[in-house]
Amino acid sequence: MELGQLRRRGFITLLGGAVATWPLAARTQQRTMPVVGVLSSRSPLIDIPLMAVIREGLSGTGFVEGQSVVFDYRHADGQYERLPALAAELMHSRVTVILTIGGEAAALAAKAATATVPIVSLIGTDGVQIGLVASVAHPGGNLTGVSTSYVELEPKRLELIRELLPSSNTITLLMNPNEPFAEIQASDVHAAARATGQNVTVLKASTILDIDAAFANLAEMRADALLIATNAFFFLRAAQLVVLAVRYRIPTLYFRREFVTGGGLISYGSNPNESYNVAGTYVGRILKGEKPANLPIQLPTKFELVINSSTARALGIDVPPTLLARADEVIE
Repeated sequence: MELGQLRRRGFITLLGGAVATWPLAARTQQRTMPVVGVLSSRSPLIDIPLMAVIREGLSGTGFVEGQSVVFDYRHADGQYERLPALAAELMHSRVTVILTIGGEAAALAAKAATATVPIVSLIGTDGVQIGLVASVAHPGGNLTGVSTSYVELEPKRLELIRELLPSSNTITLLMNPNEPFAEIQASDVHAAARATGQNVTVLKASTILDIDAAFANLAEMRADALLIATNAFFFLRAAQLVVLAVRYRIPTLYFRREFVTGGGLISYGSNPNESYNVAGTYVGRILKGEKPANLPIQLPTKFELVINSSTARALGIDVPPTLLARADEVIE
C-alpha cells in the first residue's frame, strides 16, 4: 500500500475515533451542569420570546445557558394528551428542575410525573383551587411558580366589554373543554355576568376545525361580543382567532396583548414579561439550593389594557375616550 493511502487511512481512523467521542464528551459536559427540563403546552415558535425573558431572570441568579445550565425542551403543540408522556421523557432524562409553561395542563402533568424533582410552573389561575399547591404563601411539596391570574380577571373583562359596548347584553365565551380549569372559568364568568346584568353563552373548541365551527355558530347566535377564555391552545391559534373575529365582525376581548398587536380589538391581562422573569429567577434560586415548598406562588403586580383603534374603526366601534385614556397602549 502506498504511503499516501496509509496516511489517509490513518487520518480517517483517527477522525472516526474523535467523532465517536464527541457525543460522549457533550453528554459528560452536560452532566456536569444542572439540566432544566422545559415542559410546554405550546409550540417552540410561540415560546421563543418568552424563554428569552426566562433566561434573563435565570441569569440574574448567576446561571447562563450553555455555560452553567442546560435546557431540555418538550413541546405539546397544543395537544394536551401528549403532556404526560413528555413529562415522563424529562424524568427519564434525569433533569434537575422542571419548568412548565403554557398553563395548568403542563403543571399537572409534571406534578403527576414526580414528587421529588423541583417544579416551577407558570399558571393562569389559583393553584390551590386546582390542587397544585397547598397554599399560595406556603406551597408545600415540590412545586411552586407564578400565577398570571388571567382567569381571575374575567369579571374585569366583562366590565370592559360593557364599557366598550354599553348596549351589549349577550356575551359568548369561547372555551377549551380540555383545559383543566375550564368549568371553573365558565362558572366564574357566569357569576360575573349575572352581577352586571349580562347573559353568557358558551361555545367550546379544542381543535382548529372547532374554532371555525364556533365562529360560524356565532354568526347565527347574534352575540354582541366574544370573550376568549384563557387557554394555551387559543394562544397558539391567535392568528386564526383574530382573523375570524374580524371576518365575522364580532367585537372580541382577549387575555394577552399579543392578540391585539396581531390585529385583535382589545385585551386585558397581566404583564407576561414580569411573570416569566420571576419564573426564571425561581429556577435559579432552586438550583442554588432553595426548596419549592418555601417559595410562595408569585402573583402579578402589573396589568395592562391594550386597544387596537384601527380594528375598532374597521368594526364600526367608537371607543369611549375614557377607555382610551386608561389604556396602557393604543395601537393605531
